[in-house]
Amino acid sequence: MSTASVLARPSAAEDPVDALMKSIRIPPRPSLLADLQRELSSPDPSPETIGRIVASDVGMSGALLKLANSSIYGGRRKAKSIEQAILFLGINQVASLMTGLLARQAIPANSAALASFWDVSTRRAQAMVFLSRRLRIGETDVAHTFGLFCDTGVPLLMDRFADYDATYAAASLEAERPFTALEEERHSTSHAAIGCLLARNWGLSDHVAWAILHHHDYAVLEDASTAGAVRSLVALSLLAEAAICKYQGLAESLEWNKGGAHACAWLGLSAEETAELLDELHDAFHEED
Repeated sequence: MSTASVLARPSAAEDPVDALMKSIRIPPRPSLLADLQRELSSPDPSPETIGRIVASDVGMSGALLKLANSSIYGGRRKAKSIEQAILFLGINQVASLMTGLLARQAIPANSAALASFWDVSTRRAQAMVFLSRRLRIGETDVAHTFGLFCDTGVPLLMDRFADYDATYAAASLEAERPFTALEEERHSTSHAAIGCLLARNWGLSDHVAWAILHHHDYAVLEDASTAGAVRSLVALSLLAEAAICKYQGLAESLEWNKGGAHACAWLGLSAEETAELLDELHDAFHEED
Protein backbone atom coordinates (compact mmCIF):
# COMPACT_ATOMS: atom_id res chain seq x y z
CA MET A 1 0.00 0.00 0.00
CA SER A 2 1.37 3.43 -0.92
CA THR A 3 1.83 6.22 1.61
CA ALA A 4 -0.79 8.29 -0.18
CA SER A 5 -3.45 5.60 0.20
CA VAL A 6 -2.55 5.20 3.86
CA LEU A 7 -2.97 8.94 4.41
CA ALA A 8 -6.30 8.86 2.64
CA ARG A 9 -7.58 6.18 5.06
CA PRO A 10 -6.95 7.53 8.58
CA SER A 11 -8.72 4.63 10.29
CA ALA A 12 -6.17 2.16 8.90
CA ALA A 13 -3.15 4.43 9.13
CA GLU A 14 -1.63 3.83 12.55
CA ASP A 15 0.83 1.02 11.87
CA PRO A 16 2.03 2.04 8.37
CA VAL A 17 2.36 5.69 9.31
CA ASP A 18 4.23 4.85 12.50
CA ALA A 19 6.64 2.69 10.50
CA LEU A 20 7.16 5.44 7.96
CA MET A 21 7.75 8.07 10.63
CA LYS A 22 10.45 5.86 12.14
CA SER A 23 12.26 5.31 8.83
CA ILE A 24 12.10 8.88 7.53
CA ARG A 25 13.23 11.70 9.77
CA ILE A 26 10.34 14.15 10.10
CA PRO A 27 11.62 17.26 11.93
CA PRO A 28 9.61 17.97 15.09
CA ARG A 29 7.42 21.05 15.18
CA PRO A 30 9.51 24.00 16.42
CA SER A 31 8.48 25.25 19.85
CA LEU A 32 8.18 28.80 18.52
CA LEU A 33 5.64 27.57 15.95
CA ALA A 34 3.70 25.72 18.65
CA ASP A 35 3.53 28.95 20.67
CA LEU A 36 2.28 30.89 17.65
CA GLN A 37 -0.36 28.29 16.81
CA ARG A 38 -1.53 28.13 20.42
CA GLU A 39 -2.15 31.88 20.46
CA LEU A 40 -3.79 31.86 17.02
CA SER A 41 -6.19 29.14 18.15
CA SER A 42 -7.33 31.12 21.18
CA PRO A 43 -10.79 32.75 21.07
CA ASP A 44 -9.27 36.23 20.73
CA PRO A 45 -5.67 36.10 19.42
CA SER A 46 -3.61 39.00 20.72
CA PRO A 47 -1.35 40.92 18.30
CA GLU A 48 0.73 41.96 21.32
CA THR A 49 1.28 38.33 22.33
CA ILE A 50 2.11 37.34 18.75
CA GLY A 51 4.60 40.20 18.67
CA ARG A 52 6.28 39.04 21.87
CA ILE A 53 6.56 35.47 20.56
CA VAL A 54 8.16 36.63 17.31
CA ALA A 55 10.43 39.13 19.04
CA SER A 56 11.78 36.39 21.33
CA ASP A 57 14.04 35.30 18.46
CA VAL A 58 16.13 38.22 17.16
CA GLY A 59 17.16 36.42 13.98
CA MET A 60 13.58 35.50 13.14
CA SER A 61 12.44 39.07 13.83
CA GLY A 62 14.93 40.54 11.38
CA ALA A 63 14.13 38.00 8.69
CA LEU A 64 10.41 38.56 9.16
CA LEU A 65 10.73 42.32 8.78
CA LYS A 66 12.71 41.85 5.56
CA LEU A 67 9.94 39.64 4.16
CA ALA A 68 7.17 41.90 5.41
CA ASN A 69 8.73 44.83 3.56
CA SER A 70 9.15 43.02 0.25
CA SER A 71 6.99 44.21 -2.65
CA ILE A 72 4.91 41.01 -2.80
CA TYR A 73 3.99 40.89 0.89
CA GLY A 74 4.24 44.43 2.20
CA GLY A 75 3.30 46.67 -0.68
CA ARG A 76 4.03 50.38 -0.26
CA ARG A 77 3.99 50.58 3.53
CA LYS A 78 7.28 49.75 5.21
CA ALA A 79 7.22 48.23 8.68
CA LYS A 80 9.92 49.37 11.08
CA SER A 81 8.98 46.97 13.87
CA ILE A 82 7.31 43.62 14.42
CA GLU A 83 4.28 45.47 15.78
CA GLN A 84 3.97 47.44 12.54
CA ALA A 85 4.42 44.28 10.47
CA ILE A 86 1.52 42.67 12.35
CA LEU A 87 -0.57 45.83 11.85
CA PHE A 88 0.14 46.00 8.11
CA LEU A 89 -0.02 42.29 7.28
CA GLY A 90 -2.30 40.84 9.95
CA ILE A 91 -1.42 38.16 12.46
CA ASN A 92 -2.24 35.24 10.16
CA GLN A 93 0.13 36.40 7.41
CA VAL A 94 2.86 37.14 9.95
CA ALA A 95 2.43 33.66 11.43
CA SER A 96 2.61 32.17 7.92
CA LEU A 97 5.86 34.00 7.16
CA MET A 98 7.30 32.88 10.50
CA THR A 99 6.29 29.29 9.76
CA GLY A 100 8.24 29.47 6.52
CA LEU A 101 11.33 30.87 8.22
CA LEU A 102 11.18 28.13 10.86
CA ALA A 103 10.83 25.49 8.14
CA ARG A 104 13.99 26.73 6.48
CA GLN A 105 15.83 26.32 9.78
CA ALA A 106 14.42 22.87 10.53
CA ILE A 107 14.71 21.27 7.09
CA PRO A 108 18.28 21.40 5.79
CA ALA A 109 18.74 21.55 2.04
CA ASN A 110 22.50 21.87 1.78
CA SER A 111 23.42 19.25 -0.79
CA ALA A 112 24.41 20.18 -4.34
CA ALA A 113 21.21 18.59 -5.62
CA LEU A 114 19.18 20.93 -3.39
CA ALA A 115 21.21 24.08 -3.91
CA SER A 116 18.21 26.12 -5.08
CA PHE A 117 15.51 24.29 -3.11
CA TRP A 118 14.55 27.08 -0.72
CA ASP A 119 14.95 29.76 -3.38
CA VAL A 120 12.42 27.97 -5.60
CA SER A 121 10.13 27.22 -2.64
CA THR A 122 10.19 30.87 -1.59
CA ARG A 123 9.50 31.95 -5.16
CA ARG A 124 6.54 29.56 -5.30
CA ALA A 125 5.16 30.90 -2.01
CA GLN A 126 5.45 34.46 -3.35
CA ALA A 127 3.62 33.42 -6.52
CA MET A 128 0.86 31.76 -4.50
CA VAL A 129 0.31 34.95 -2.48
CA PHE A 130 0.25 37.04 -5.66
CA LEU A 131 -2.25 34.74 -7.36
CA SER A 132 -4.47 34.41 -4.29
CA ARG A 133 -4.74 38.19 -4.08
CA ARG A 134 -5.04 38.79 -7.81
CA LEU A 135 -7.78 36.19 -8.33
CA ARG A 136 -9.35 36.73 -4.89
CA ILE A 137 -9.21 33.03 -4.14
CA GLY A 138 -8.78 31.74 -0.61
CA GLU A 139 -6.60 33.24 2.10
CA THR A 140 -3.13 34.54 1.27
CA ASP A 141 -1.52 33.08 4.39
CA VAL A 142 -2.82 29.61 3.52
CA ALA A 143 -1.61 30.01 -0.08
CA HIS A 144 1.83 31.09 1.16
CA THR A 145 2.17 28.19 3.57
CA PHE A 146 1.15 25.65 0.94
CA GLY A 147 3.52 27.12 -1.66
CA LEU A 148 6.45 26.92 0.73
CA PHE A 149 5.71 23.45 2.09
CA CYS A 150 4.46 21.51 -0.93
CA ASP A 151 7.92 20.15 -1.84
CA THR A 152 9.37 19.79 1.68
CA GLY A 153 9.24 16.01 1.28
CA VAL A 154 12.07 16.26 -1.25
CA PRO A 155 14.95 17.03 1.17
CA LEU A 156 13.53 14.54 3.67
CA LEU A 157 13.56 11.74 1.07
CA MET A 158 17.06 12.72 -0.08
CA ASP A 159 18.16 12.35 3.52
CA ARG A 160 16.51 8.91 3.76
CA PHE A 161 17.39 7.34 0.38
CA ALA A 162 20.88 7.62 -1.09
CA ASP A 163 19.56 7.27 -4.63
CA TYR A 164 16.57 9.57 -4.31
CA ASP A 165 18.28 12.40 -6.19
CA ALA A 166 18.34 10.17 -9.27
CA THR A 167 14.67 9.33 -8.75
CA TYR A 168 13.77 12.99 -8.45
CA ALA A 169 15.70 13.90 -11.59
CA ALA A 170 14.00 11.13 -13.57
CA ALA A 171 10.55 11.99 -12.23
CA SER A 172 11.12 15.60 -13.32
CA LEU A 173 11.31 14.36 -16.92
CA GLU A 174 8.04 12.41 -16.82
CA ALA A 175 5.96 13.94 -19.59
CA GLU A 176 2.73 11.98 -19.05
CA ARG A 177 2.70 10.04 -15.78
CA PRO A 178 2.25 11.82 -12.44
CA PHE A 179 5.51 13.06 -10.95
CA THR A 180 4.93 10.83 -7.92
CA ALA A 181 4.53 7.59 -9.91
CA LEU A 182 8.25 6.86 -10.16
CA GLU A 183 8.80 7.82 -6.52
CA GLU A 184 6.16 5.29 -5.45
CA GLU A 185 7.66 2.59 -7.67
CA ARG A 186 11.19 3.00 -6.34
CA HIS A 187 10.63 4.02 -2.72
CA SER A 188 7.03 3.06 -1.88
CA THR A 189 6.34 6.69 -0.99
CA SER A 190 6.55 10.15 -2.54
CA HIS A 191 7.59 13.66 -1.63
CA ALA A 192 3.90 14.64 -1.71
CA ALA A 193 3.00 12.01 0.90
CA ILE A 194 5.96 12.87 3.15
CA GLY A 195 5.21 16.60 2.81
CA CYS A 196 1.64 15.88 3.92
CA LEU A 197 2.93 13.99 6.96
CA LEU A 198 5.19 16.91 7.85
CA ALA A 199 2.31 19.39 7.50
CA ARG A 200 0.10 17.30 9.76
CA ASN A 201 2.92 16.82 12.26
CA TRP A 202 3.50 20.58 12.38
CA GLY A 203 -0.17 21.37 12.91
CA LEU A 204 -0.72 23.11 9.57
CA SER A 205 -4.27 23.37 8.25
CA ASP A 206 -6.01 20.33 6.80
CA HIS A 207 -6.45 22.10 3.47
CA VAL A 208 -2.69 22.72 3.25
CA ALA A 209 -1.88 19.11 4.19
CA TRP A 210 -4.29 17.56 1.67
CA ALA A 211 -3.28 19.97 -1.09
CA ILE A 212 0.35 18.94 -0.54
CA LEU A 213 -0.66 15.28 -0.83
CA HIS A 214 -2.49 15.92 -4.12
CA HIS A 215 -0.37 18.64 -5.73
CA HIS A 216 0.75 16.28 -8.53
CA ASP A 217 -2.63 14.53 -8.77
CA TYR A 218 -4.42 16.73 -11.26
CA ALA A 219 -7.47 14.49 -11.46
CA VAL A 220 -8.36 16.00 -8.08
CA LEU A 221 -9.25 19.23 -9.91
CA GLU A 222 -12.29 17.45 -11.33
CA ASP A 223 -13.16 15.55 -8.15
CA ALA A 224 -16.29 17.08 -6.66
CA SER A 225 -15.71 15.23 -3.38
CA THR A 226 -12.48 17.16 -2.76
CA ALA A 227 -12.73 20.47 -0.89
CA GLY A 228 -12.76 23.49 -3.16
CA ALA A 229 -9.96 25.11 -1.14
CA VAL A 230 -7.72 22.10 -1.79
CA ARG A 231 -8.49 22.13 -5.51
CA SER A 232 -7.79 25.87 -5.70
CA LEU A 233 -4.39 25.47 -4.04
CA VAL A 234 -3.45 22.72 -6.50
CA ALA A 235 -4.64 24.81 -9.44
CA LEU A 236 -2.78 27.93 -8.27
CA SER A 237 0.38 25.87 -7.76
CA LEU A 238 0.31 24.91 -11.45
CA LEU A 239 0.17 28.57 -12.44
CA ALA A 240 3.03 29.30 -10.05
CA GLU A 241 5.04 26.41 -11.53
CA ALA A 242 4.52 27.72 -15.06
CA ALA A 243 5.58 31.23 -14.00
CA ILE A 244 8.72 29.95 -12.27
CA CYS A 245 9.70 27.94 -15.36
CA LYS A 246 9.24 31.04 -17.51
CA TYR A 247 11.30 33.12 -15.08
CA GLN A 248 14.07 30.49 -15.18
CA GLY A 249 14.11 30.63 -18.98
CA LEU A 250 12.85 27.08 -19.47
CA ALA A 251 11.07 26.24 -22.71
CA GLU A 252 8.12 24.56 -21.02
CA SER A 253 6.70 23.24 -17.78
CA LEU A 254 5.93 19.53 -17.98
CA GLU A 255 3.66 19.84 -14.96
CA TRP A 256 1.72 22.63 -16.65
CA ASN A 257 1.41 20.47 -19.76
CA LYS A 258 -0.08 17.69 -17.62
CA GLY A 259 -2.47 19.77 -15.53
CA GLY A 260 -2.67 23.33 -16.84
CA ALA A 261 -5.90 22.90 -18.77
CA HIS A 262 -7.59 21.39 -15.69
CA ALA A 263 -6.30 24.27 -13.55
CA CYS A 264 -7.62 26.92 -15.92
CA ALA A 265 -10.99 25.19 -16.11
CA TRP A 266 -11.29 25.09 -12.31
CA LEU A 267 -10.18 28.73 -11.96
CA GLY A 268 -12.35 29.90 -14.86
CA LEU A 269 -9.41 31.43 -16.76
CA SER A 270 -9.19 31.89 -20.50
CA ALA A 271 -5.92 31.41 -22.39
CA GLU A 272 -5.54 35.20 -22.64
CA GLU A 273 -6.17 35.74 -18.94
CA THR A 274 -3.69 33.00 -18.06
CA ALA A 275 -0.99 34.51 -20.28
CA GLU A 276 -1.59 37.92 -18.70
CA LEU A 277 -1.29 36.48 -15.19
CA LEU A 278 1.95 34.71 -16.03
CA ASP A 279 3.38 37.93 -17.47
CA GLU A 280 2.40 39.83 -14.31
CA LEU A 281 4.03 37.19 -12.14
CA HIS A 282 7.17 37.27 -14.26
CA ASP A 283 7.40 41.04 -13.72
CA ALA A 284 6.75 40.62 -9.97
CA PHE A 285 9.61 38.14 -9.72
CA HIS A 286 11.99 40.62 -11.33
CA GLU A 287 10.87 43.34 -8.91
CA GLU A 288 11.93 41.05 -6.04
CA ASP A 289 15.45 40.51 -7.45
